[in-house]
Amino acid sequence: MAASAIPNTTTLRSCLYPRLIATRDRSLELVKPLSAEDMVVQPMDDASPTKWHLAHTTWFFETFVLAKFLPGYRVFDETFNFCFNSYYESQGARQPRGMRGLLTRPSVDRVMSYRQHVDEALSRLVDLLPGDQPEVDRLIEIGINHEEQHQELLLMDLLALFAANPLRPAYIPGKPSIMSDAAASPLRWSEYKGGLIEFGHDGRGYAWDNEYPRHQAFVRPFKLANRLVTNGEWVAFIQDGGYRDADHWLADGWNMVQREAWQCPLYWEACGADWKQMTLEGLRPLEKAAPVCNVSYFEADAFARWSGHRLPTEFEWELAARELPSHAGTFTPELKPVASQDDEQLRQMYGSVWQWTQSAYAPYPGYSPPPGAIGEYNGKFMVSQQVLRGASCITPPGHSRASYRNFFYPHQRWQFAGLRLAADI
Repeated sequence: MAASAIPNTTTLRSCLYPRLIATRDRSLELVKPLSAEDMVVQPMDDASPTKWHLAHTTWFFETFVLAKFLPGYRVFDETFNFCFNSYYESQGARQPRGMRGLLTRPSVDRVMSYRQHVDEALSRLVDLLPGDQPEVDRLIEIGINHEEQHQELLLMDLLALFAANPLRPAYIPGKPSIMSDAAASPLRWSEYKGGLIEFGHDGRGYAWDNEYPRHQAFVRPFKLANRLVTNGEWVAFIQDGGYRDADHWLADGWNMVQREAWQCPLYWEACGADWKQMTLEGLRPLEKAAPVCNVSYFEADAFARWSGHRLPTEFEWELAARELPSHAGTFTPELKPVASQDDEQLRQMYGSVWQWTQSAYAPYPGYSPPPGAIGEYNGKFMVSQQVLRGASCITPPGHSRASYRNFFYPHQRWQFAGLRLAADI
């Protein structure tokens, strides 16, 4: 996920520290339903064990805040830098990403002790620092947002793990399915004139460095679908041979379909003539009116072509989203059908699924990464990936804003990602 930020002018004691504690506590709340065995396993190279997420976010605060600013700080365990560094070349060698599941040691209990050690040190740091400390504030703010991103990744990775388990366990209790055969509301369109428009974060509040600098881009007139593509519409795509007709697919996407034998979205399972979907509530009947989820960019692009439309650019999406009220996010891990409607008002821009755009993840004009290790968070990943906009049902509050740029490789499917259609006018 994205990262590295602008300085924040709020004081550590009055604003940031309560948020820091709340964020750290939320991570522990998320893992309460899990066993120690659940927290160690890695289902695929892209997904990390729960234990690793808890330790890595703690390592971030230890490495970039405490070791630098707390006098006399004692590193909890020197070996943890190798175990829990993610991709920071400046911090030295590390466990390969696809082999994090081999870290049966340190134990979950020791990782929890690590978190307690670092949290207590953060509390001492706040007590010791005199007055405002802009550099500390900035790093704490980054650390909060970084841990929130890992909370989302933790749930994504947990679903991948439970979907690979033949028992199909549920992370949260399932609710009765009463909408599985409900029809979606009619697809309507909102039109936009376009023009030469400013994009990027406006400087008010927190943002990652990849949301800057604010700049102008030209947008041609376009229209945007008022809701997300649904599971029911995806079933029609499958029934029409969508995964069998190369004409709908980019070459790399068609190669993935052939190599991986894709026939439906990730976590879908055929059940006679019907479908079920693995969710954080376990294996559930497919909700036809709910937004399709866990599809790759290649699949989203193929569906858009099949439907006679296209994916929006990230600038089209941002232009449409800025007309809507800001959205705080709900962090409720379930996908809900869109309410019935008879107008063109945009729905589901935030809080359902991330939305693939046709825009490649690239730096904005004039972008330069922040200095030091923190600059490794975003800039070096600006190649071969696609931008997603919006936020999903598992995105923490505060990460839903019009300028937010998420990014994944076009073949990846375990993100809670779907699509919204666009078209030229």
